[in-house]
Amino acid sequence: MTSLPDASNLRHRRRKIQDELSGLGDLRPGSLVPRFRRCGKPNCHCAQEGDPGHGPSWSLTWSHEGKTRTVVVPPEAVEETRAQIAEYRRARELTRDLIEVSTRLCDVHLETIKDAKKKKSSRRSRRTSAAKRPPRSSA
Repeated sequence: MTSLPDASNLRHRRRKIQDELSGLGDLRPGSLVPRFRRCGKPNCHCAQEGDPGHGPSWSLTWSHEGKTRTVVVPPEAVEETRAQIAEYRRARELTRDLIEVSTRLCDVHLETIKDAKKKKSSRRSRRTSAAKRPPRSSA
């Protein structure tokens, strides 16, 4: 039998994770990337070799119901969007931790039930068990 952590410690960790989850701010999945573009005008600075182009223009990309979505994020909303993405990732990590702790707590509970059942079955005397058996036939 593997050594299982104390149930009270697991319940404490679960409560702590639940508290952190309840304190999350705005969540936004996706990736925020800067984009640089060339306008195509031959006399523009972006036409010069080595010039990065116009930008950055910020794009937020994520997947929703099997489709890739992209929106342009204004420069003044970039930091807020980064914070929302970070909060989303934190929520996913906390959720994984909560599931792990909860699973371990369920394992401890099952082991407790198994141990109680073993103790209960080992308490029966052989005499009681023998008395419940049908008599042997002498054929």
